[in-house]
Amino acid sequence: MNFISSARVFHFGDKQITVVVPNPAWVQQDYLEREHKDPSVVFPYWSQVWPAAIGLCNFLSAHTGYIENKKVTELAAGLGLPSLLAAAYASEVHCSDHIPEAVKMMQESVLENGYTNMQCSVADWNHLPEDQHPDVLLLSDINYEPGEFDQLYHLLLQFLQAGTTILLSTPQRLMAKSFIDKLLPFCVQQEEYSISINQYEQPALVSVLVLKQV
Repeated sequence: MNFISSARVFHFGDKQITVVVPNPAWVQQDYLEREHKDPSVVFPYWSQVWPAAIGLCNFLSAHTGYIENKKVTELAAGLGLPSLLAAAYASEVHCSDHIPEAVKMMQESVLENGYTNMQCSVADWNHLPEDQHPDVLLLSDINYEPGEFDQLYHLLLQFLQAGTTILLSTPQRLMAKSFIDKLLPFCVQQEEYSISINQYEQPALVSVLVLKQV
């Protein structure tokens, strides 16, 4: 699928990050056309930058020590904004999503920013290669499907037990409270951000948690 796209610029501290994003009107039109043919089609939520990604970037910008000269991985990254910021500090970044179109957009963003230390790939967190041992794992707005909470918790536990530091950014959703509560014993730092995507929407409250094996 070929998306009509444009470049969107974000600023975090002294860093300017360019993200290639699909045109929203085109995405909406394409979705409606495909839904008409197949009602089971899922809206491409990956195609926009969400408050949790911006909240995570605000945290990274304020606490660069977590990613400086580190090996960083982001799962279910969507457009990969946190990875793109991390690549300005980390030794290497691996950004992934299970949707090929999202990964194509990430790769275009890597070229836009001129990075040579960032790789993008299609990956499903249910079937990750065993040789993934990042220093830092970035996760942004991934805890939205209660049916996957148990599996996701065990995945995070595996990374924690391997010594990976996890930076988890999440909107403050009531349905995800039980999932976050299970992670709190590993939380060594937590910050909250109020993120406004545009002037027409209410600010979203985003929590960023630093998780480590205690």
